[in-house]
Amino acid sequence: MKTTKEANIPPPDPMAYDVGLLFPVLFLVGIGIVMVYSASSALALKKFGSDFYFLKKQALFSLVGIVALVMCRHFPYRLLKPLAYPILLVAFGLLCIVHIPGLGANVGGATRWIRLFGFSFQPSEFARLALVIYIAYSMSRKIEEIHDFYIGFLPHLIVLGIFTALIIIQPDFGAIVILGAITWIMLFVGGVRVVYLGSVLLFLFPFIYLFMVNAAYRTRRLMSFMDPWQYSTDEGYQTVHSLMAFGSGGIWGTGIGKGVQKLFYLPEPHTDFIFSVIGEELGLIGVMVILLLYAIILYRGISIARNARDEFGAYIAVGITTAIGLQICINMGVALGLLPTKGLTLPFLSYGGSSLLMSMASIGILMNIGKTN
Repeated sequence: MKTTKEANIPPPDPMAYDVGLLFPVLFLVGIGIVMVYSASSALALKKFGSDFYFLKKQALFSLVGIVALVMCRHFPYRLLKPLAYPILLVAFGLLCIVHIPGLGANVGGATRWIRLFGFSFQPSEFARLALVIYIAYSMSRKIEEIHDFYIGFLPHLIVLGIFTALIIIQPDFGAIVILGAITWIMLFVGGVRVVYLGSVLLFLFPFIYLFMVNAAYRTRRLMSFMDPWQYSTDEGYQTVHSLMAFGSGGIWGTGIGKGVQKLFYLPEPHTDFIFSVIGEELGLIGVMVILLLYAIILYRGISIARNARDEFGAYIAVGITTAIGLQICINMGVALGLLPTKGLTLPFLSYGGSSLLMSMASIGILMNIGKTN
């Protein structure tokens, strides 16, 4: 029986926003706009004749991302259940369209984007969220049979395998690692037997090894990871200049706009290596602020997953939080020389419409799960 004090407590407002989650996200997006301009102004001026080129596009991406966040915040997440398979099919279709001449865009030897009407979109970003929704829906329906190999494990492995086959020919090994890790963690949280999860890792290890050594550039990339300074003029070039950026930043940084490594030394300073530019210009203090904001987001994601009203919402929250957390760790690990080089953006900070749009939409879904009774 409720006490008088408990009875007077107003119920949570379903239209309210989770400020503890919204504030760090918007703060990071704001920092991202500033740092994208700082990191890209010289490159944009040389390539496009305007130092504001990437700034304008990132500001537009941010506005679209905020709209996506608001829409997903007010879209009941339970309605994603009947849409799980249609969303999965759309993701499959987009990954196929990438390989259609005239629609798929080849950049740097990789065909990862769909280019249409002057806009580019990376389907693997959408595939990540689609996979999370599908696995959450599938596991929520199979709670009693989740320990069965043919029901709780194999179907999810098949879907992951199809996505992997489509992405590996792009190629985008970083996206494959993210999808595989998300699937493994979600199935582990859902209660799939550890022996199944462990067995598939042992089975795949020889194929992963052959894949890594099959191409000379991948082998060189692994060698440069072990000793980037020995390969400082080729495969270790990015890592060396990234570490130099962090070393130059010191405690307080050189100041916004005063970094040196972004001036045609560090490749892709506004996308894959924006964390390095932050380390140089904002120093250790700036890096710690970024880490704190990310920690708050991940903490809120875990809290939402733990307090979700149903398994479907809990699994989606786990998947989204895992996806964001893995992307953060891999991007920062690459920038700090702790992981081999991978083309993954830093959520909410790096330049890129696809990544920002899907990250903001994911946060909106998280907020809806957290506020739905």
